[in-house]
Amino acid sequence: MHMTDFHYFTPTEIAFGKSSEEKLTFLLKKHGAHNVLIHYGGGSAERSGLLGKIRLMLKNEGIPFCELGGVVPNPRLSLVKKGIDLCREEGVDFILAVGGGSVIDSSKCIGYGVPYEGDVWDFFDSKAVPHAAVPVGVVLTIPASGSEMSDSTVITNDGPDLKRGCNSDICRPRFAIMNPERTFTLPSYQTACGITDILMHTLERYFSKEHLGITDAVAEGLLRTVMDAGPKVLKDPFNYELRASIMWAGSLSHNGLTGCGAVSDFGTHRLEHELSTMFGVAHGAGLAALWCYWAEYVREEDPSRFDTFSRNVLDGKDAIEGMRDFFHSIGMPTSIPELIGRKATQQEIETMALRCSRGGSFKVGNFKVLGQKEMLEIYNMSNK
Repeated sequence: MHMTDFHYFTPTEIAFGKSSEEKLTFLLKKHGAHNVLIHYGGGSAERSGLLGKIRLMLKNEGIPFCELGGVVPNPRLSLVKKGIDLCREEGVDFILAVGGGSVIDSSKCIGYGVPYEGDVWDFFDSKAVPHAAVPVGVVLTIPASGSEMSDSTVITNDGPDLKRGCNSDICRPRFAIMNPERTFTLPSYQTACGITDILMHTLERYFSKEHLGITDAVAEGLLRTVMDAGPKVLKDPFNYELRASIMWAGSLSHNGLTGCGAVSDFGTHRLEHELSTMFGVAHGAGLAALWCYWAEYVREEDPSRFDTFSRNVLDGKDAIEGMRDFFHSIGMPTSIPELIGRKATQQEIETMALRCSRGGSFKVGNFKVLGQKEMLEIYNMSNK
């Protein structure tokens, strides 16, 4: 196996630690912010005092700002369009995402849309490629998606109810402020979903036909660290070191580092997008419900890869059973019925496969390429 050519680009400046928030206005000015949109989700950022602190810091430094809240999990295109209009009206030249992956993705999408004359959904519907964007900075409160350092944006179009992604280096945030103390009060379920998403971002890169010494070692180290810290932090949620390990792992898992030289898969992610669109479930939980069945379906493509994973990450436990046991240990589901409380109907399964394959015209994955027929089989395996 050989290392494929790759382009690695990580322009995001990181301020990490207990005092990192104090660097906000310095970083905004350094990265050219003159008129800021503060973009956020629900009430937790307000209740925690974080938004109040940010408003005061910007006022004291004379940095004009406007605000747009209301981001929900599986962020909506309708709010993005409100944000685009607001940015244009207010002359916004920098977007500050305060929250987790949903807020960051919504911010990136707004950033794409402001300079674009067409419908921003064009970028997610493969009708156009972004060439410009309003820059984004992040104050991270939920470690999970890795969107604070990634080239990825995922948005749900709440008209036809489609969840699609767009990848471009121009959306990578200019900076990310990461204070692990902000994650102390995350609910256990949200923490577990985040842990699962972090693991999956590396597993989607690790399960490749390329077996690479240095990249594999980085990936395996991250996986072992998160799988060790995950169950511990659920029992000890105010442990700074555990929260810090998980927060930093979230960024490293999705900034490209754990897949340099390999061809990534991301089939499970594509399959899960349809689950969370159909049933409104948390992304991490949906990934846990599907991964073991994806793994069963593709294992014979390269059994040695699963053997290496078993040996180097799971201390010799079977790769699939080991992951199933881990997901259960942190309270994650490992099937569709566990995820939604019932079996999905055959119509729901067929609709998900139809949407994921875009009417049969689109395939996903690289470890094993999956078309509509294969998608149906994996969904049905998880639905038992």
